[in-house]
Amino acid sequence: MEAKGRMTPQTAVALGQTAGRTSDAPLLVVSPFVSRSTRERLREGGLNWLDLTGNVRLVLQRPGLFIETSGADRLKGGGARPARSMKGPAAGRLVESVLAALLPVGVTEIARRANVDPGYASRLLELLRAEALVERGARGEVTAVDKPRLVRRWAEDAPMASRGKTLTLFEPRGTAGLKERLKETTVKYAVTGSLAAQQWAPIAPPRLVQIYVNDGLTESAAALGLRPVGSGGNVQLIRSRDPRIVETATAAGDGLMYAKPLQVVLDLLTSPGRAPSEADELLRWMDERADAWA
Repeated sequence: MEAKGRMTPQTAVALGQTAGRTSDAPLLVVSPFVSRSTRERLREGGLNWLDLTGNVRLVLQRPGLFIETSGADRLKGGGARPARSMKGPAAGRLVESVLAALLPVGVTEIARRANVDPGYASRLLELLRAEALVERGARGEVTAVDKPRLVRRWAEDAPMASRGKTLTLFEPRGTAGLKERLKETTVKYAVTGSLAAQQWAPIAPPRLVQIYVNDGLTESAAALGLRPVGSGGNVQLIRSRDPRIVETATAAGDGLMYAKPLQVVLDLLTSPGRAPSEADELLRWMDERADAWA
């Protein structure tokens, strides 16, 4: 048994690397709180855990035993996690800079690219290090990044629902009709979600078209000829808190403006239905292409 006052993913990785060398007996990690990302790393290391919120996993080969229960994924008031998070435009710019950088890269350079204070950048990078999402060198420079896991962890802190105000609407002619309207509109926009994912990692036709706009939702809906609807809509307009999503959109061969792949996968990870599965496919596509993270 290993008792820890605070557990982080990095602590879990270290325990997993040493547990097999120090003892043949199964190891049980006990802590006041074990976050979901920490539990994932403990599971990968073949370790058991127990926390005071009810998160328990105990697996023994002899005698045969399997116990697993779920408690809290997050402690109210912060608890065992630092007050910092990856929520908000500033944190988003920093994470984007880390994902796109050629390694190794120093804190000052990351802060410059993200247009944030170096002190803020250093604190957030320390959070990423504690979460075992990046590795840092002796001078604090980032030397390695677990890109897919970093994006998934970022999505936890900044889910689609937190991106901005939304309005659900109806386009009677479906996706084809909407695409024709978008080609002719003067509205500045960026398509995200399932329709955008079709450009790189297609799975199935989208049921809901999600579009970022920087103008007012009502005005944009009117300009696009979309109808208000209480339920059953097939279009969602999003007025993001970060105007860069629309400003950095790029044109595709079909004449539409699409958000960057990184933004699309971030949105899919916390969207309903089959969107998380589409995010998995898009992440696999991105992981094979260095330029897809920029």
